[in-house]
Amino acid sequence: MIPDDTIFALSSGQPPAAIAILRISGPRAGQALEGLTGNLPKPRVGTLKNVTDMVNGALLDQALCLWFPGPDSATGENLAEIHCHGGRAVIRAIEQALGRIDGLRRAEPGEFTRRAFTHGKMDLAEAEGLSDLLFAETELQRKAAVRNAGGALSRKIEDWQQQILRLSAQVEAELDFSDEDDVAPAQLTMIQQEAMPLAEDMRNLLLRPRAEKLRDGIRVVLGGPPNSGKSTLLNALVEREAAIVSDIAGTTRDVIEVPIALGGIPFLFIDTAGVRESGAETIEQIGIDRAHQQFSAADIILWLGVEGQGPDFDNLVEISSRSDHPEHQNKGPGAFTVSPVSGQGMDALVDFLIERAKDMLPNGDQVSVNARQADLITAACNSLVAIGEEADYLIIAEHLRMARKALDEITGRASTEDMLDGLFGKFCIGK
Repeated sequence: MIPDDTIFALSSGQPPAAIAILRISGPRAGQALEGLTGNLPKPRVGTLKNVTDMVNGALLDQALCLWFPGPDSATGENLAEIHCHGGRAVIRAIEQALGRIDGLRRAEPGEFTRRAFTHGKMDLAEAEGLSDLLFAETELQRKAAVRNAGGALSRKIEDWQQQILRLSAQVEAELDFSDEDDVAPAQLTMIQQEAMPLAEDMRNLLLRPRAEKLRDGIRVVLGGPPNSGKSTLLNALVEREAAIVSDIAGTTRDVIEVPIALGGIPFLFIDTAGVRESGAETIEQIGIDRAHQQFSAADIILWLGVEGQGPDFDNLVEISSRSDHPEHQNKGPGAFTVSPVSGQGMDALVDFLIERAKDMLPNGDQVSVNARQADLITAACNSLVAIGEEADYLIIAEHLRMARKALDEITGRASTEDMLDGLFGKFCIGK
């Protein structure tokens, strides 16, 4: 449904700041800007104007004002921007003046971007990329988000759609006009042969690491018995006192999560309670149970206990920690020998983690998909694969329709309100 009301919000960072940007979008955006400044500036030309209170005529600020008539605007509707001084009092005064204008209201989180989606200025895949871009903290996250926000995935989907539509047209021609001499009937084997490379292209994209891994970071779980040096190693890896270090066994009772970027790659380091088979009281046992849960969800496990006694996972890495401790015992040749105190072996461990992480993360120069998009691409791929097992053109046409429908949902042409609410609700108020 196309909105018919007008919204406004602070679209820049939290004040105080040198400059603040207030956005107004909707059918009364021009009326609002004209009421505050006396007249509309030329479209897309920044103009310095006095911003005054419409009630008493008091000067609120001098600001750079811009006017973007719809539909050629970021939201696809009339859009105005007021670039004012970024003090809290200035922003509050202008917002109060806007709030007194009939037909204007404060925007909800993500409402500007949702209006851009509603008016066809971006599709759902681009909006999801923009969401990732807003939360990007590393260079890899930024590069991947920029690609999707810029329509890289959408162009891929559009290419698949065009190929499927061409196959659908051939099938429809066979169904509807095969008895007419001027229409060449579609050959079943040709349709099946053309569908298979398309399905393979989808499979290749699905084999790439998921976008969530890039957004959430590589989960590195530190495990071992009490007093094995897990918290000391965690603090050394993240270069701050994130966990309490003590000689008292069982100091760490719960999971401690520390996000950090190493070599431009996002990591989530997780310290766990010391794992032991017996002697743990009730609270400590809860921490041990949670440690085992973290082992199951880990991308990499750094095991500081006795070699060969860690959890049975292929992603376990043996760590021979506290190499400067009098009771230190070396592990086998495949283990990393480190001292978080002296720094011995820490650079080699960090380099290993970065290289291992690169294999788990999507390439910033390639299109990557999130779990929702992957499920829909899988559905489309399965529909295409099913064509190879059919000889009935009616069933083939239905498989092609289902493939198109799944791809439509990726870009939002066939989406639900609940899914849209979930996405746009994560945006900031003025986005």
